[in-house]
Amino acid sequence: MRERTIYFIFTDTGTYLSRMINLYTNAPLNHVSIGFDYELKEVYSFGRINPKNPFSGGFVQEDIRGDFLKNSQCAIYAFHITEDEYIKVRHHIKEIENRASDYKYNFIGLIGIALKIEIRRKNAFFCSQFVATVMRDTETFKFSKPIHFVTPADIRAHSELQLIYQGRLGDYPVHQLSEEALELPKKSFFHIVSNKVKSFVAR
Repeated sequence: MRERTIYFIFTDTGTYLSRMINLYTNAPLNHVSIGFDYELKEVYSFGRINPKNPFSGGFVQEDIRGDFLKNSQCAIYAFHITEDEYIKVRHHIKEIENRASDYKYNFIGLIGIALKIEIRRKNAFFCSQFVATVMRDTETFKFSKPIHFVTPADIRAHSELQLIYQGRLGDYPVHQLSEEALELPKKSFFHIVSNKVKSFVAR
């Protein structure tokens, strides 16, 4: 079965909200996004709709090289899922995107995490709640706690995430990535031998 690679991008934006979350969690990089290409041209999360307005939260497609994010410290991880799982995740995000105006940032939900109180809100997510929600139909992306209690640190601790970059987000080395760096599924023995033969014949 064909595998797909998706990406989780953990950042510290340095905003007041980010600093408050850091104080509570005692963990760095408390914003998480999900991406679908190794160049990270297509990245989604719940965060600031208007970077200059901390209260304009909701569903966003993020520009990792935009002024708001490019100077953030980050850690980027690859994660492998099946083709069917990939289609389900993309479909779920598309449904939210099509109704983006109906969704809001779940500020109250963050308070619920801090107080360990379940607060259910319709059409409202914070970043890690969004990621955990769109990933819930995958076989290997499971947590022992309810989705509304999942933090970026919980996602980052997942055993099958593979770190591919850490540093300033604007310096993400797109052109240096390779199959080896991403630890993509190994090619078959036949494929390797076939390439060796082609290389020898071409000499």
